[in-house]
Amino acid sequence: MERVFCLVIGYVFGLFQTGYLYGRMNGIDIRQHGSGNSGTTNALRVLGKKAGLIVFAGDFLKTVIPCVAVRLLFGNSDMGHLLMMYTGFGVILGHNYPCYLNFKGGKGIAATAGILVATDWRITLVCMIAFLLIVILTRYVSLGSLVVVTIFLIMNVWFAARGDYGLAPSHILEYDLIVGAITGMGVWRHHANIDRLLHGTENPLWGKKKG
Repeated sequence: MERVFCLVIGYVFGLFQTGYLYGRMNGIDIRQHGSGNSGTTNALRVLGKKAGLIVFAGDFLKTVIPCVAVRLLFGNSDMGHLLMMYTGFGVILGHNYPCYLNFKGGKGIAATAGILVATDWRITLVCMIAFLLIVILTRYVSLGSLVVVTIFLIMNVWFAARGDYGLAPSHILEYDLIVGAITGMGVWRHHANIDRLLHGTENPLWGKKKG
């Protein structure tokens, strides 16, 4: 029951579509411009740096708040981190597939960043450094995002196995599966980007396409 509750609460928070709402405040449906999603990168490209920052902050905070609340609520439980991860997964589902917008939302990377901060500062630090280096060197936000969700999976599985999160042994596999589902969602939502990266046609964050 707690798992369902956390998923539902997360999904409700995820329905706060920062990019869509900010776009409407500026007279556009952000999903009809640029890449067609309501996430941070598209808001940055279509509406500028201020919009990108606001959208990231909104999508980040809507994940951090419920995840931290669940972690505090169940902090003394041997499944506290597991329930927090269910909450974060719920937020990503609500963000990516908002029921009131025909299930057309973002890609969930800013929301995943919120889960990182709520989970473990060590993973957050490694992911932040990796993301910045990759984006600066390649100019591809999508590539940086894919590396981040991969690191997120590997380090969470490792730390959970070491016992860092106080999970009961019976919950570790379930925890790994939820983390894997979050990573899988991030990769799936970037499938078009992956195809463009492989063919050298991906849009860089600034400048012209390579080649």
